[in-house]
Amino acid sequence: MFRKTIWRAIDLREKQNRPMFSDGKEISKVIMEAVKRGELQAYKNDSVTSTFSPAEVKGNMSYALEAPISPDADGGDWGTPAAKGKGAKKAAAPANDGWGAPVASSTPASTTKKVKVLDSKGKPVKKNGKYVYKTVKTSTVAAAPPPPPPATTAEYRYKDLYQMELTEEMIFDKKRSRMYHQIKTVSLKLPSTLPGNAAGLEKNIATFKYSDLVKVFRNNPQSAIWFNSQNDAQHKNLADAFELWLFNSYIVKVSNPSGDDLATQYGSEREGLLASQQTAADLVEYEYSLWSF
Repeated sequence: MFRKTIWRAIDLREKQNRPMFSDGKEISKVIMEAVKRGELQAYKNDSVTSTFSPAEVKGNMSYALEAPISPDADGGDWGTPAAKGKGAKKAAAPANDGWGAPVASSTPASTTKKVKVLDSKGKPVKKNGKYVYKTVKTSTVAAAPPPPPPATTAEYRYKDLYQMELTEEMIFDKKRSRMYHQIKTVSLKLPSTLPGNAAGLEKNIATFKYSDLVKVFRNNPQSAIWFNSQNDAQHKNLADAFELWLFNSYIVKVSNPSGDDLATQYGSEREGLLASQQTAADLVEYEYSLWSF
């Protein structure tokens, strides 16, 4: 028996991969919404030993917002701050233009009002030809709650999460003379080219067991689809698309003692991409040579 662990990168922007990145039914959306519902367990890496909580996954796919500009002391964004001290003049209250809040009154609002006194039949009581009034307290209106603090982070759009990584095991069964490709994990990556990615490095958002993903895809057939652009009646489930290997990918790493990817081993991304094509060809040739045993 022969076994080799392979890491493959999937760019969802490629033409062959667009069917699982269709508008509103992106695979990244299907996965992340399952995590938020608690339907899918997220892991920190492809060893699937330590887990992420939904809040941690949300933080991994978020970016920091710029701090809002604080207004000046006099309430404006461009004016000079209000002077302080004895010679400072009190700023005039803004006039009510019909759009903003009304100008505060100098006299406090009354908390009582006069109402007519009613008899047992509910009719107003008169005395000397005049209605009798009594003073009652008015109900006080609760103050409006303070506005929530401004958000400091925002989530990336699902369309921004177009990078994935797949871990598979290539197993050759010499009894059947057949090579099996068993997918173990699928990872969502934060691309290094996104504007909000200040570090400029590819970041792992979360890793998922392939067996767990298959259950999610089967349980959500309306959203987890491989879009068929030729026939809307023949969309496939994402689980079937992975089983049939309808997607395109390229090798980025082969199991080795140092754990380095091809780009690190060959010194640059360009050389790593060329090595990826050569590695794929070598594996096919090696599979052919295994048939002779």
